[in-house]
This record gives sequence, structure tokens and C-alpha cells, in this order.
Amino acid sequence: MPRLTRDRITWLTYAQLGLWGFFLYGFGPVVPLLRDEQGTSAAVAGLHSTGIAVGALAGGALFAPVARRFGRGAAIWLGLAGVAAGVTALGLLRPLPATLAAVALIATFGMMVVSGVSVVLTARHGPAAPAALTEANAACAGMGILAPLTIGASVDAGLGWRPLMAVEVGLITLVALAALTFRVRGPRRAPAVAAAGAPVLVAASTRVPAVPASVASEAAVPAPASEVPVPGVPSSGRLPRAYWIAWVLMSVTGSIEVCLSLWTADVLRTHAGLSAGGASAAVAAIVCGMFAGRLAGGRAALRWAPVPLLLGALTVSLAGFALFWGSTVGWLAVTGLVVLGLGNALHYPLAISIALAVAGPAADKAAGWSAYSMGVGFGIAPVALGWVADGVGPHPAFLLLPAFIAVAVLLAVRLGRALPAPVRAA
Repeated sequence: MPRLTRDRITWLTYAQLGLWGFFLYGFGPVVPLLRDEQGTSAAVAGLHSTGIAVGALAGGALFAPVARRFGRGAAIWLGLAGVAAGVTALGLLRPLPATLAAVALIATFGMMVVSGVSVVLTARHGPAAPAALTEANAACAGMGILAPLTIGASVDAGLGWRPLMAVEVGLITLVALAALTFRVRGPRRAPAVAAAGAPVLVAASTRVPAVPASVASEAAVPAPASEVPVPGVPSSGRLPRAYWIAWVLMSVTGSIEVCLSLWTADVLRTHAGLSAGGASAAVAAIVCGMFAGRLAGGRAALRWAPVPLLLGALTVSLAGFALFWGSTVGWLAVTGLVVLGLGNALHYPLAISIALAVAGPAADKAAGWSAYSMGVGFGIAPVALGWVADGVGPHPAFLLLPAFIAVAVLLAVRLGRALPAPVRAA
């Protein structure tokens, strides 16, 4: 069984991803407040979600060249600096075009943080990377729970939502100061072994490539002669078929998450009898489930292979959706959301860990392209669900979600067949 060793760089990357999660999960409750403040319709206010999708595409394009030029650690810090600048602009500016531009800027740099954390943890932990990525996303969801509470306290105090932006900048500053104080430096360049196209080992217990210890320490030493190239894992910059299956899978599971974020409150209000305020607050149940699921999923990822674990998570998501969608009692529907969050918790961490593992030395490029999958999910699925909801109502329209889950199951099965078999020289 792989062992996850959490060193100082690992803890730092957890904190860095958590800083992004604080904004990402806190921005959902901000959108209705922005709509009221700007006097726009719900559809126009929803363009802020489109701004996030556009920013994700831009961030995906920027990450690989920035990482090659300055190193992965520097790319993450540049991303956080850009997030701080963007949230400052969002807190100070009021016109709709300005807030849309600020959100796109935040998402651009935020995606650099997500991509950088993913490749750093993958390179550093090898066969334990699915566990590390799951824990990192648990930190992201944990901070996502704190953000709505911060907004609620600020609004109740009569200060509005803007103090959330000041808290985000303050947290980024604190983490940066802590990294300087304790002299925690991230990797400066892509691992020398991988950059040279060295063969990558595949761990038999996980069926995803393991990174040699020389990669984790970034020492430029030649790979042992006993290592042989793994079929299906590129030694050049070309991304294999398994990566693209994982890419589509991330787009589908991302569609599930963003649709839940934007439309769950409407279903709770119209079908489960919750008030508008109660329905908005109850959406946090999904994030609570994701936080708990990722905490437990970190250990599960050390015991089970990623694809079977992903199939199990999708099954849990389907069960939670059935309870949520079929309930006309508020507390029972919220319970379904918690179960749904438990399943959703592992979708992205497992899919991205597989995608980066099979990418081999093209991990930086793979991380950049993965942002496009998220942009597709965030930019198209909510619009499609909203269009259906306009015709049949939000509750029947939510039947698109089990269809997404079914497609994700088929993709996960196909991904398992496309992964290279463990190969090691005798």
C-alpha cells in the first residue's frame, strides 16, 4: 500500500489550494447580492459564472509556459498574487462590466493555482498522489465552508459582502508570510528526470505511474537501467488517449458540481418547501459532504485503485441525488445533499490524479489542458440546465444530473481499460 508522507511543501500546497477554495465556494452566495446591488436579472448576474469559465480557459493556457519559464512553485505564487489583485478589484468596483472582468481575472490566476498544486503533488508523491490530491481538495472544501459563514456574519453586521474580499487578501498574505518565515520553497522547475523524458514506473497497487524518489527530490540523476518505458505513458510531450478520456470525465463531473451550486436552492424552495433563505443556506450541505468525503477519501485512495474508487464515488452521488430529488421534506432533501457531496468529493481529485499520472513528462501541459475541461463544464452545463428549467421547471430539469452521472460511469469504465498495465523490468 502506498504511503503518504506530508512534508512542508505538501502542507503549503494544501494551504494554497484552500485559499482558492475560500473564494470559489464563497462567490456563489455573493452573486445574488451582486444582482440586487447592480439591479440586474438573474440571467445577467449568472454571467459571472461564465466569467469564471472564461478565466479558467485563460489560466489553463498560461500555466504551462509560466511553469516552464519560472517553475511550478513560482507559478502558484503568481496565481495567488493575481487572485489577490482580482478580489481587491472586485471589492472596490461596482459596475457590471468591471465585476465581470474582475471575476474572469480571478479565475485566470486561480486556475494557475489549481494546476500548479496538482502537478506539484503528483510529482512529489507518485503512487500516493491520489491521496494527496484528495486531501488538498479537502482543504479547498473546508475553506469553502468558512467563506459562506464569513459572508453571513458580515451581512448580518450590516457590512455587506465586500469584507470577504479583504479576508481573502489577508489569508493569502498570511500564508505567504508563513512560507517565508519557515523557509518553505516550492519546486523551482519541472523535475529534471521527467523533463529529460526518463521512463516512469507504474505502481501495481494503483495502476497509475509512480514517480521515482529522484523526481521528488528533483535531483538530476539518470533513471536506473531496470526501469523501462510504460506502454501508453508518453516519453515526449504527447498526451495519451487515457488522458483525454480523463479530460472528458472531468468536464462531465464538473458539470454536476456547478449545476448543483447554481440550481439546488431553487429545487429546495419549489419542491422541498424551504424558504428562500433556508434553501440558500442549505446548499452548504453539499460542501460539508465534500469536505468529509475528501478527508475520508485520502485514506481510501491509499488502499484502493483510483478507477474502482471513482466508480464507488459516482454510485454514492447517484444515491444522494435520488434521496435529494425524491424528497418533499426539507431535512430529508438536505440529507441527500450531504450524501451527494460525499460522492462528489472524489470525482475531481481522482480524475485529475489519473490524468496527470498518465501524462508522464507532459504533466505541466496536461494540467493546463485540464483547466479547459473545467471551463467547458462551468460554461455550458448551467446554461443547458437553465434552458431546460425554463421549459419544464427546476425539479424535472434536475434529471439531467443522473444522466451526467451515467455518462461519467461509462467514461470511468473506459478509462480503466485505457490505463497502461503495470510494467517493470525483471
